[in-house]
Amino acid sequence: MNILVCNNLSKNFGKFAAINDVNFTVQAKDLLAVIGPNGAGKSTLFNLISGRYAPSAGDIYFKGEKISGLPAYKIVKKGISKSWQVINLFPDMSVFNNLRIGVLSKQKRDMNLFKDVNKIQAVTTEVHRILKAVRLNEKANIVAHALSHGDQKCLEIAMALSAHPELLLLDEPTAGMSPEETEYMVQLIKNLWEATGSTIIFTEHDLKVVFSISTRIVVLQMGRVIAEGPSNEIKQNKLVREAYLGESV
Repeated sequence: MNILVCNNLSKNFGKFAAINDVNFTVQAKDLLAVIGPNGAGKSTLFNLISGRYAPSAGDIYFKGEKISGLPAYKIVKKGISKSWQVINLFPDMSVFNNLRIGVLSKQKRDMNLFKDVNKIQAVTTEVHRILKAVRLNEKANIVAHALSHGDQKCLEIAMALSAHPELLLLDEPTAGMSPEETEYMVQLIKNLWEATGSTIIFTEHDLKVVFSISTRIVVLQMGRVIAEGPSNEIKQNKLVREAYLGESV
């Protein structure tokens, strides 16, 4: 089943076409990588899907329902969450409290000003469940700014997971990480994908990461899709090799 469909999708900034007549589909439970050189349009595509930008032309369908042009908060409620390329946390709050904000919102308890959140067992249980899934349960009381870069990224993914998404967007999940942190994040993404049954789309510059875990790959160049398919086909695609991967791959 196709969970996401992009039809003739375009996004212009003035006369510049960041996304130009893009067509592709994402099947349920895909672990799809979107790759391409800097400026190819990867982040713009994610911003269109997540509702940060409205398309200049074309449509996006999620589970058969048109979502293009909807505000981001409505798209989250439809079942799409995004982890940002630039980490976006509450730096002076603990890991636990950062995540609790997302869980409270999902459980629609965030507007109750007269309830002691420490006594809402369902919220506490859910926070610990997600922290365990991203391997941060032993760091629940550490303030976010004191975490390593890799752990901060894990916390942001945890906050995205608090919405129970059917489609999770990860924008450059290993950006700025050491080789050890990258290996840790790759395994975490794979484990989450296998455990939750969610569909995941991620952008990534590290091709070792891309080819090690993705089920399919979409390649962008100058805002257009130039190839789509499993990793073995993408590796052998002449147009892709010339445009992005290079003959050494």
